[in-house]
Amino acid sequence: MSDDSKCVINKSEYGFDPNYGYSLSQLLSVKQPHEPKNFDLFWQNRYQHALSIAPKPYLTSANSNHPHWHIFSVHYTSTDNFPIRGWLLTPKHYAVKRGFVIGHGYGGRDMPDFHLPFHDAALLFPCFRGLSLSAYGGISANPYWHVRHDIDKQDRYILGGCVEDAWLATTSLLSLFPHLHGHLGYLGISFAGGIGALALAWEKRIARGHLNVPTFGNHPLRLRLPTEGSAKSVQQYYQSHKKSTLKVLRYYDAATAAQRITMPIHCACAKFDPCVAPPGQFAVYNALACEKQLYILEAGHYSYANQDQQHEELLGELNTFFAPLSSNQSS
Repeated sequence: MSDDSKCVINKSEYGFDPNYGYSLSQLLSVKQPHEPKNFDLFWQNRYQHALSIAPKPYLTSANSNHPHWHIFSVHYTSTDNFPIRGWLLTPKHYAVKRGFVIGHGYGGRDMPDFHLPFHDAALLFPCFRGLSLSAYGGISANPYWHVRHDIDKQDRYILGGCVEDAWLATTSLLSLFPHLHGHLGYLGISFAGGIGALALAWEKRIARGHLNVPTFGNHPLRLRLPTEGSAKSVQQYYQSHKKSTLKVLRYYDAATAAQRITMPIHCACAKFDPCVAPPGQFAVYNALACEKQLYILEAGHYSYANQDQQHEELLGELNTFFAPLSSNQSS
């Protein structure tokens, strides 16, 4: 897709330009921010703790008549003894040769994605803590408040728990399907794209990942760009708690984490997005030092004329990108 490609978008409905004046070449030059000196230690300790936990997943049949998938409700235990719920799909007509952990956006999830082209895979759809099926007393399921939950506490900020939920989802999937070691992928969009970057920086059991319009990239820049959605809530909080907020957010920066990712990654980043500013998305992609691919979306978090075509093209790329997971060589 060329730099001058356009989508028909009504920018006047916002009080700002969701292109932010960036050309594609400028987006591809966005850097990651300065990082805390103990960033690695902070996350490595959390990852090792998560690996020590037995999530004890258990399944109950959803008794669905879907033509292609067996559908199960799944329950497992994450860090802090947090109960995580979601869905598991297994193929009716194929052997399970690979597995995927599939996250969700900040709107949560009310059902699995049945359209994914991975017909020989076990698909695990966890709902991250506090959201959708994993709603919990004391944590708001509203993204405006969820994204602020314990934002003043470096070790307790809700995003860290969600990263741990992703790690324990991987443990759960391997507990259910031990033969899938080396054959796991991760897919995350928006909220789960940012959570995915933070998780995959340390996760060695995932062989390939896809990050779609990932959020939480380059917090110092995101805090300066007008936006809608959960990022606006963080900006509003930041105005009254600047020093303490940025001190915590530096540990939860998806672009900082992306530098540490070693498995092949496929990204879909948007040039126009009113909720996840494109410079933050591209900061995540640009920071990747691993084998990587990029699909450029005309827009994110916005309906546009070419959206269905781009969706089909993206699914085609993902089908090819994740094909090695079905073979004996998954990277």
